[in-house]
Amino acid sequence: MWRILRNVLILLLLIVVLLGVGVAGLLWSTLPATSQQAQIPGLSAPVAIDFDADGIPRIRAATDIDAAVALGFVHARDRMFQMELMRRAASGRLSEIAGPATLPIDRMMRALGLQSRAEADLALLPADTRAVLDAYARGVNAWIDLRGRRAAPEFLLLGAPAPWTPVDSLLWGETMGLWLSANWRTELSRLALAGKTPQWMIDTLWPPDHASGHPEASLAAPRMADTAQHLLALLPRFPAPFTQPGTASNAWAVDGAHSANGAPLLAGDPHLAFGFPGIWYLARIDTPDITLVGATAPGVPFVVLGHNRDIAWTFTTTGADTEDVFIETPVGAADYATPDGPRPFIVRHEIIKIRGNPDELLPVRETRHGPVISDLQGGAGPILAVSMASLKPGNMAAAGLRALNLAHSVAEAGRAAPGITAPVQNLMVADRAGIGLFVTGRVPIRRAGDGSIPVEGADGAHDWVDWASGDQLPHVVAPASGHLVNANERVAPPDFPVFLGRDWFGDWRARRIRALLAATPRATPADFTRMQMDVISPFANDLLPVLLKVDADDARAATALGLLRRWDGSMALNLPQPLIFTAWIDRFVDLVLQRSGISVADAGPRSEFAAYVLSSASGPSRDPLLDRPLDPLDAHPEGQPRGGPATASASGQTGGGVAGQTADTEAGAHTDSVDGPRAGPAVAKAVGPGARWCSGDCAALLRAALAASLSDLATRFGPDPTTWRWGEAHQAVFANPLLARLPLIGRFATFRIASPGGDTTIDRGVPVRGSFESVHGPGFRGVYDLADLDRSRFVVVPGQSGNLLSSHAADFLRRWRDGETIVLGPKAAIITASIRLLP
Repeated sequence: MWRILRNVLILLLLIVVLLGVGVAGLLWSTLPATSQQAQIPGLSAPVAIDFDADGIPRIRAATDIDAAVALGFVHARDRMFQMELMRRAASGRLSEIAGPATLPIDRMMRALGLQSRAEADLALLPADTRAVLDAYARGVNAWIDLRGRRAAPEFLLLGAPAPWTPVDSLLWGETMGLWLSANWRTELSRLALAGKTPQWMIDTLWPPDHASGHPEASLAAPRMADTAQHLLALLPRFPAPFTQPGTASNAWAVDGAHSANGAPLLAGDPHLAFGFPGIWYLARIDTPDITLVGATAPGVPFVVLGHNRDIAWTFTTTGADTEDVFIETPVGAADYATPDGPRPFIVRHEIIKIRGNPDELLPVRETRHGPVISDLQGGAGPILAVSMASLKPGNMAAAGLRALNLAHSVAEAGRAAPGITAPVQNLMVADRAGIGLFVTGRVPIRRAGDGSIPVEGADGAHDWVDWASGDQLPHVVAPASGHLVNANERVAPPDFPVFLGRDWFGDWRARRIRALLAATPRATPADFTRMQMDVISPFANDLLPVLLKVDADDARAATALGLLRRWDGSMALNLPQPLIFTAWIDRFVDLVLQRSGISVADAGPRSEFAAYVLSSASGPSRDPLLDRPLDPLDAHPEGQPRGGPATASASGQTGGGVAGQTADTEAGAHTDSVDGPRAGPAVAKAVGPGARWCSGDCAALLRAALAASLSDLATRFGPDPTTWRWGEAHQAVFANPLLARLPLIGRFATFRIASPGGDTTIDRGVPVRGSFESVHGPGFRGVYDLADLDRSRFVVVPGQSGNLLSSHAADFLRRWRDGETIVLGPKAAIITASIRLLP
């Protein structure tokens, strides 16, 4: 009997081992070969692709069309499942593979109709752009045909991916246009508070910029508040999977007079959601006519951030308000009111397939303004429609990006900028002769109102009557200062002829960049690389004078305050002060909101709100690097910018106007008004208007917030504040949006590393409220040397590959954290893999 039992156990063990070996073999088979050859119809000549020691491809092709085929092939080779998730998320088809968990984002995407809008835009694109999109799709599909279920590990369970189409590529731009233009959510948040919260509180949850709005707009009736509140609860928001934050990026440039080698320098690092794999994929493309090097986005056949043979470019989010929510008036069951009488809703029915569940039918209505987003809660109650510039017909972003890739000068890049329709971005460019900045895309001109709150849609009083684009929008070429800076702060002054929006982010990162540039009169690429890793927080230095006036209630508080008194605002890994400061401010903001009955979800940006509540009534900013007051006119070294179109009159007619800024203003620095920076240091003794949130004196709330935050930190990190370390709490987290949520597999689909920085530092690492984990920051850094573009420096995170088994899945992680970079010259020092594509 024992012998039989032993044999059975041995047999079972062998079966388990064989199954394990079989599964391992299947997974291993999804890794790409180190030497490969494939035939792809339509190629004009053979294409050579060599991968370096970091898994970065160098593509050598006869034409740009052949290069697009090759880029599609390597994107699919390394990121096919990421591309699959992107197109499913944008088209509202995630639940087919993920089940009910992804229904909220599927419902939203179906209601907005990104897929149908991409299909319509494709038909309008120029023939040369469509040819590139077609070629890219051929490359992706060649990989799918070659590998089938082994295109990526995930497809072993899901089956081979469906063929890639040009529309799928356009969905990436549609997604960016949605997430990087999130004003509609802010409007809904304000509406949700109507009738429940005093108007002054609603107005200052996102503190208004100096003289930014049009006061003729008024908040909608309080009866709409519950609808807005329920709707907000249904909408996915960052940091939920498949979402992006609404603010992103640093960029700065100097001309040749301010560089050590006499040629312009440019730096850029976009700040988007961290994830595995990362958003960006490095590549170099060489043909007889073009060279393109930099950050590509899997799914897209262009270099999004990088350089060609003549120019380098980068983007930051402008923050322009290109979305409005309209309250529609129903007329009967099937119509709604317009200035010209009743009009029927456009109605469609979306069928959402759900893994493991019955299909869901989602009725979607549209009005002349756009999709009826309130239908997401079942179609009952007030009718809210959203108008988005990115959803309007004629989104030519793919053609604009192609034109940028082919531009030979700052001027040609400027001519490409209007074609990069959505999202509206600040395009910073350098060529060998100079530097420039252009606001891309199109900004709506409203008949009335400032776009900050939902408005009635029936009377047409707040309709969009035209677009502003090109020279009508802010632009700067060859600034007299020799510097250009933008870090998501306001890009034009309040009196700029085109109204860009009411809500603006603080200028802390931009102030620090300007201070570092001022201290580096002849910059080198190495200087720019170091600047990208700077972790001094002007925001912290602004607030410290107020915080340090708080009395300590016990020995632990006294120790914490003593540490903060010896702190220069550095958010470094090995310091306790960043942890104390961040936890204190977070708890203070929570207490302020709680005492006013406002949920965290309805609040505006936390740093801007904290700075407003704790700000002094007056007093110039001080630059912590130069130890001098900041001149409010640093932003305007030659005076105010000129030109641009007038806003629409009540009749809907637009006034005239000429060019925006030319050579006499410095971009991105226009946040500062004659009264000083909006969120400047609280060094004056006078109490600012924000103290109204604390009934005139915030000392008691600050003491309570300090005690509560220190108690929480002591529970997590021990009783002695001197032993706490920012890096222990502040870990950058790169998680796969789907796999990380699965049992067992999840821990292997998440990468972590202790990281410096914070929300308001140049090296940005935005922490999740409460946990301190960093989930938003620079997934790519580039520094471009126009004296020799092959000396430009790059890094991405976490790695090139989306395959967890690959050695390139996270091999950039430590180098990214520590500020290391690589160059992408014409030839790789070490070739680790090669592909030959044949006609």
